[in-house]
Amino acid sequence: MASRKIAFIVNPNAARGAVGREWPGIQDLAKRRLGEFQAFLTAGPGHATTLTRHALQQGAEVVVCVGGDGTLNEVVNGFMGEDSPLRPEAMLGFIPRGTGCDFIKTIHLPTAPERALDIIKASHARYIDLGRISYRDNRGNPSLRYFHNVTSFGLGGEVDDRVNRTTKAFGGFVSFIWATLASILIYDRKSIHLKVDKGFDQEVECWNVAVANGQYHGGGMWVAPEAIVDDGMFHVTVIGDFTLPEVFRNLPKLYNGKLLQHKKVKTLVGKRIEASSEQRVLLDVDGEQPGRLPAVIDIIPGAIPFITQQ
Repeated sequence: MASRKIAFIVNPNAARGAVGREWPGIQDLAKRRLGEFQAFLTAGPGHATTLTRHALQQGAEVVVCVGGDGTLNEVVNGFMGEDSPLRPEAMLGFIPRGTGCDFIKTIHLPTAPERALDIIKASHARYIDLGRISYRDNRGNPSLRYFHNVTSFGLGGEVDDRVNRTTKAFGGFVSFIWATLASILIYDRKSIHLKVDKGFDQEVECWNVAVANGQYHGGGMWVAPEAIVDDGMFHVTVIGDFTLPEVFRNLPKLYNGKLLQHKKVKTLVGKRIEASSEQRVLLDVDGEQPGRLPAVIDIIPGAIPFITQQ
């Protein structure tokens, strides 16, 4: 690893500013384990994407993200051009230090920086799939984005919007569960036209649709227990027309994976998802709220070599 050119992309505001305070210690650990590297600190939303592209253009062979799922999503987008990776041989490492780190529950990465750095030093790469979503941003303009974990639309977008407008002082789980409970009380089911490959084409009345590459989102909701990050397929979970009492009664099942057993929950598998609605339906893309339906989502198999445990 010492002979590789390494760049760190660090979000000092992640985990309510804890990463900025922890970074000097993490930096010292990284120098001892990995040797010399460049470090770039983000200055605001979207900056991690710009910094990642710059690092790759300057010849970085390993880019290490320090932050949460939102920062990781920006770094992933920095790896990608419109259709393919900018440098297919460049590897992505992750030191998870954010408010929400759902992706590591699927790929089983440790949160301790020492252990994460040891994994990065060993440099075992797993080629993970990415999702590519074309959608309308919050101003109504066409937009394109990649995601590594989960895109959902419906209640998930409303929850993200609420989480990102309020404090995260109590951590990821509490922030998301509080925003979920508040959103449920003012949200109503949406009618969404959903197409999955050529086998499913229906109007669905639902609370939320999750298009999953990873298994967890929303601060620990186990929305797609069978999702695999390198199988070339999305696992789609449609949470149907529950009544409000049914929503509250079944909410714990979102966290133990048992919600999928409910007759009002539909699961699908596919490579291309199209969704539209005459109503305003917000998107959740790896914990961020970038826009709304309509959307077209395609899978990019084996897009990025992600450093994981062997």
